[in-house]
Amino acid sequence: MLEHILAFMATVDTTYIYLILFFFSFVENVFPPSPSDVVVIVGSSLIASTPLGYLPVLFITSVGSALGFVLMYFIGKLVGDKVVRSGKLKFITNEDMSKTDMWFDKYGYKLIVANRFLPGTRSVISFFAGVYELDILKTFILASISSFLWNSIIIYLGMELGNNISLIDSYLSTYSTIIAVLSFLIVLFFLFRFFSKKRAQKK
Repeated sequence: MLEHILAFMATVDTTYIYLILFFFSFVENVFPPSPSDVVVIVGSSLIASTPLGYLPVLFITSVGSALGFVLMYFIGKLVGDKVVRSGKLKFITNEDMSKTDMWFDKYGYKLIVANRFLPGTRSVISFFAGVYELDILKTFILASISSFLWNSIIIYLGMELGNNISLIDSYLSTYSTIIAVLSFLIVLFFLFRFFSKKRAQKK
């Protein structure tokens, strides 16, 4: 599949490739299933054979990702109190929110730096950064740094291993699967605790 994507992108005008890379980097925080990392790797593998440049690709993808993060930040800031703190999400209790408040107050900005290295949780971190109303300028800068560091790695891999796209995809898929499973187990834990409390209250 990746080979077909690569062949197609090689025929596309460079400007459109930059736009494609920006788009997928932007929407990855808004629509977590977006295959942005794969697209960036495929795009960066074309640097050696097309007019694409390493620095422009790095800048465009990093800024796109940071702007997507900020969009989710504002969504969290606008609807956080109405949805999360209002109790409309029944599986998130006031006790959970109190613990999350303490945890996010202590590690909030560190989570933003680490967010690009945590597939499956990026949109959650950006959303709750808005819920907790972290400083927007600092949030944008740290989100940009996180994106820059992560994209530096995957763009370099794309350049160096452009002829082994399937191998890179396999590594990324394994990494993403592990993180997704861990994220699922965490959500499952909170759901189990919620229903356990409900059952105990009925008794």
